[in-house]
Amino acid sequence: MRKFACAVAGAASLLLCTGTQAAEPATGSLTIAQAAESTMLDVTRAAAGVDWYILGNINEQLLQPDPSLEVKNWLAEKWELTEVNGLPVIEIWLRKGVKFHHGGELTSSDMAFAHKRLANPDVSKWPHYQAKVDHIEIIDDHHFKIIFKEPDGTFIPGAGLMRLYGISEAYYNSHTEEEIQQRPDGTGPWKLVDRKVKEEFVLEAHDDYWNQEHRPGVKNLTIKIIPEDITRVAALQTGAVDWIDAVPPAMIDDVKKMDGIATTARPSGNNLFMSLPQYLEKLPGRNDNPFKDVRVRRAAALAVDMEGIIEHVLFGQAQRYTTTTPGSAAYDASVEPYPYDPQKAKQLMTEAGYANGFDVNCYNLITPREPNVKEYGEAFYAYLGQVGIRCKLIGEEYAPWLARNNRSREPQNDGILTHMWGHGVVADPGTPWSGHMHCYAPGEGWGSYSHYCDPEMDAMVKEQATVMDPADRIPLLKRIGKKKYEDVAGGITTYVPLVTFAWREDKVDYKPWPWMGFWRKLQEIGIKH
Repeated sequence: MRKFACAVAGAASLLLCTGTQAAEPATGSLTIAQAAESTMLDVTRAAAGVDWYILGNINEQLLQPDPSLEVKNWLAEKWELTEVNGLPVIEIWLRKGVKFHHGGELTSSDMAFAHKRLANPDVSKWPHYQAKVDHIEIIDDHHFKIIFKEPDGTFIPGAGLMRLYGISEAYYNSHTEEEIQQRPDGTGPWKLVDRKVKEEFVLEAHDDYWNQEHRPGVKNLTIKIIPEDITRVAALQTGAVDWIDAVPPAMIDDVKKMDGIATTARPSGNNLFMSLPQYLEKLPGRNDNPFKDVRVRRAAALAVDMEGIIEHVLFGQAQRYTTTTPGSAAYDASVEPYPYDPQKAKQLMTEAGYANGFDVNCYNLITPREPNVKEYGEAFYAYLGQVGIRCKLIGEEYAPWLARNNRSREPQNDGILTHMWGHGVVADPGTPWSGHMHCYAPGEGWGSYSHYCDPEMDAMVKEQATVMDPADRIPLLKRIGKKKYEDVAGGITTYVPLVTFAWREDKVDYKPWPWMGFWRKLQEIGIKH
């Protein structure tokens, strides 16, 4: 492994990292509305995507993507990836003068404390993300090393961002779990001052926030929780709120026509695909499994008019993808989605020996995990029927659907299945690909949600897990992506949902920041003067 350094350099990085330029004091108040409520406010215990909607404004990581999705040094002023005795080491120099909301300064001891909590299965829902770290060696208050016991290729890139959060050891040790949940502490641009469950969060701009160049311009922010789509849109229209997230797809055109309302759409980071049961030797009621033949998998990919589904079922609020999304480490513009070609699909079915088609169970998620996901599945399965892949449509609510996806749970999947895996707003596909493109290996962490099995793919997925240098990962991930596309491995890629935000253009000054919070990070929101 060559030495890989990432230090603050260049005008663009300096704007993001130094925070030396004086800024006008935050003033005034805004009220906004979100459709979903964060449930866990201790960042070391968070698990659900919605948790980051609030935590993304309170807590920060060593690295962070900017609005263009370029990853910048954040709490880390600089870092280096090296090797010691053949094992990777990440050396971190923390930014000095970073203050917690309670007033203390961020130090290396706090980062070591964060690692211990995140690695503790009694605390963290993701201890496996720290499993390949042996320990953190503290050099001084602003200098430490992450010592690995084996490589972890996804630790740095994508949504990994070194997987550590700036939390205060002193604060955690002097407050109960209930107190931390009620009043979390962090280094972020916002601090929580009040909360009414299922009603609202009240935030206040962090006066001592280190990044004076990129910070909120408004002092007080109230976040209303309004899950009902029509009610949330009406609140924006009447002026009861100044900004909303998750504009429902069916109402986007109406919102855009409202006087004085601006909108923007961003990819959600949740990649949807249709999982094919290639791993089975035979399907129910048959002596074979047609999906073991790559021609049948390609036929299924060619059979569906995804552009039509996006336009008419998803109201245009989706982005197609092949290997992964634009802006990710593995994005390859030369790999285009399978076109809609039912005649070619029928030809491939005939060549594979299935001219008369076959019957298969088709499991459809009916809980609205993403907007119109039920209707998307129904349309997808209807297209398959036109080329002879005849679906027995089975609708499932979220809990049984999730169990069917999980290879360690029963019942095991025996058909085509609506599937999704969050690749992250800044996407590195190493983690999801390890989970749904590698053969299921009980107790080893591979293929936990996989319905695909191929030894060649397994070897490639395992190789990427050992490559930590982000620059070295890119060509390897692209090779995996091309094989994924050609073999229709791990399922048929379909779309990434777009999430649309709307705000009162005459009042709100707003720049979308991606992470943490899936574009709900209010790093720069203020009042127009």
